[in-house]
Amino acid sequence: MPFDSPARPLRSLLALALAAASTAFSAAAGAQAWPSKPLTLVVPFPAGGGTDLVVRAIQPLLQKELGQPIVIDNRGGAGGTIGSAFVAKAAPDGYTMGIATTSTHAVSVSVFKKLGYDPRKDFDYAGFIGLSPYVLATNPSVGGGDVKALLGTLKKQPEGFSFASVGAGTVSHLLGEQFKALAGVPLVHVPYRGAAPAYTDLIGGQVQLMFDNPVGLAPYIRSGRLRAMATTAPNALLAGVPTFAQQGIAGFDQSLWYGIAFPKGTPVDVVQKVNAALNKVLSDRAVAADLATKGVNVQPGTAAALQATVEKDIPYWGKIAQAVGATVD
Repeated sequence: MPFDSPARPLRSLLALALAAASTAFSAAAGAQAWPSKPLTLVVPFPAGGGTDLVVRAIQPLLQKELGQPIVIDNRGGAGGTIGSAFVAKAAPDGYTMGIATTSTHAVSVSVFKKLGYDPRKDFDYAGFIGLSPYVLATNPSVGGGDVKALLGTLKKQPEGFSFASVGAGTVSHLLGEQFKALAGVPLVHVPYRGAAPAYTDLIGGQVQLMFDNPVGLAPYIRSGRLRAMATTAPNALLAGVPTFAQQGIAGFDQSLWYGIAFPKGTPVDVVQKVNAALNKVLSDRAVAADLATKGVNVQPGTAAALQATVEKDIPYWGKIAQAVGATVD
């Protein structure tokens, strides 16, 4: 009978070990390879608005940290819900992420009858970018140097005034409805696909009032083409503009948060890597200073903190939406 050398089973075991090691190495290398191609960052509002400007302020450093280009995809419409729904339905492979805001991921649930996504279940949140207050701006033709004087003007002329928003179902919309209830006059709501077209009509006088973030409105306020009546919170960008509270008006102290979200099921290590990169970018003093000039206070933090904020803000805005009767079919 032929004699089997002891070396033969040893060689077989060695070959199996090498194959297993190679497989493990390949799997590890594959996991470490992300991102191996450009990423898409969906901004659910048109270019030129406040959200878009904030995103473009962090994009260069964020893509440098991640080692791949980040392509900004503006998908505006329906108060930011079209772009958000696109992200929710995207492949959870880590290559599509989106901007989440108070409007798209907290207000929308209570306002839209057919939303198309659930902010609590359809996303993996990577973390905050920052917070921004709101400013009430008016066309200069509207009388009144402060909010109380403005309310007096509206009560004297209850017809013919309207307010713009960056879209139905946004914080911009709900604050306008709150102000309408405060004024007790039939202000007409005029929703736009984003901030830029709303600004055009506000400056032109087609609409008379608007709530939005300072980042987009500040240049027009400084040039005198628009007038700032009040902010919902102190802000360095419009330091000379008093808050609603300082003018003796309660209930207008809300801010808008910006964050990054992935489709549900995105690998945890991908979300963690983006969170780490985002926090590093936000800790850069130059980035923080730049965002401050846009009216945004940076807010580094954990992914869990943004998830918790979404859970907390949905019922908060739901009560406001119900109180003012804000619904979108």
